[in-house]
This record gives sequence, structure tokens and C-alpha cells, in this order.
Amino acid sequence: MEFSSFSEFLAMGKHGFYVWLSYGLTALIVAFNVLQPWLRRRQLIKQHTQRLRREKKHAPST
Repeated sequence: MEFSSFSEFLAMGKHGFYVWLSYGLTALIVAFNVLQPWLRRRQLIKQHTQRLRREKKHAPST
């Protein structure tokens, strides 16, 4: 498929809305799949650190 102008390229032969919507949704899903585990890992590390501090604070001293 060949386009004679940039606006024609964006229109994608009257299918532009669906084409670009598909690309956008794909990019969002990929970004979510990359960021979500990273954010979850940070949250788990923070929770673990807080728990260790609490346990250390309440542990009997020897």
C-alpha cells in the first residue's frame, strides 16, 4: 500500500481510526505489562522492609 500524503497515511484508506486505535491499545497493554510487575515488586520490597523494621523493633533484646 502506498500513500501520496501524510494525511492519506493517517486515514489508512478510511480505516485509520481502527488501525491507530489498535496500535494505541497495543502500546497501552504492552506498557501495562512492563510497568505493573515493576511497580508490584517495588511495593513488595517496601512492605517487606517495613515488616522487618517492625519485627526488629519489637524483638526482645538479648
